[in-house]
Amino acid sequence: MAEVLSLVSAVLILAGCGCCLIGALGMLRFPDFYTRMHAAGITDTMGSGLLLIGLILQPESHWLVIAKLCFILIFIPLTSPTAAHALAKAARKGGLAPLLGPQGSERSRPSPPEQEESNG
Repeated sequence: MAEVLSLVSAVLILAGCGCCLIGALGMLRFPDFYTRMHAAGITDTMGSGLLLIGLILQPESHWLVIAKLCFILIFIPLTSPTAAHALAKAARKGGLAPLLGPQGSERSRPSPPEQEESNG
C-alpha cells in the first residue's frame, strides 16, 4: 500500500511541477501584462494544489505536517485568484490597456456614439 501511495504522490508532485513550469513559460512568452497574469494566476493555483496534495499523500508524513499542508491547500485557492483580480483591476484603472492582435497593437477604445440632432 505504501508503494502505491508513493507512486500517486510522485505523479501528483510531477504534475504540479509541470503546471508551474507551463506557467513560467507563459510568463516569458505572452505579450502583455494581462495575459501574463492569466498564465500565472491559473497555473500557480493548479500547480501548487497538485504539489500540496502530492506532499499530503507522502506515506512518511506526520499528522502535524499534513494539517499545515491542508491549511495551505485551503488558503491558496482563495487568495491567488483574488490577488490576480486586484492586480488586473489596478492596472486597468491605472490606464494600462490590453494588447490585441498578432502584432500586439493596442486596442483603441471606441468613441461614444454621436447623438443626432432631431429637427422636429
